[in-house]
Amino acid sequence: MPPAQRSAFDAGMLDLAAAPYGMGSAPVKDDPDRREATVSDVVVRYYVSNAVLTVTVVRVIYF
Repeated sequence: MPPAQRSAFDAGMLDLAAAPYGMGSAPVKDDPDRREATVSDVVVRYYVSNAVLTVTVVRVIYF
């Protein structure tokens, strides 16, 4: 990933971590805590755990 895009991606991930149900994300397979979003042209699939305030990224697809 080019450095400029990586910087934008990192900044976008900080925003996503602060508001994991926002940022244009969508639930995956009717599970509101399993989410997918596009951050700086990168598709990210992640889980949200409110009990411990954690966002776990399980898949990043960069083209």
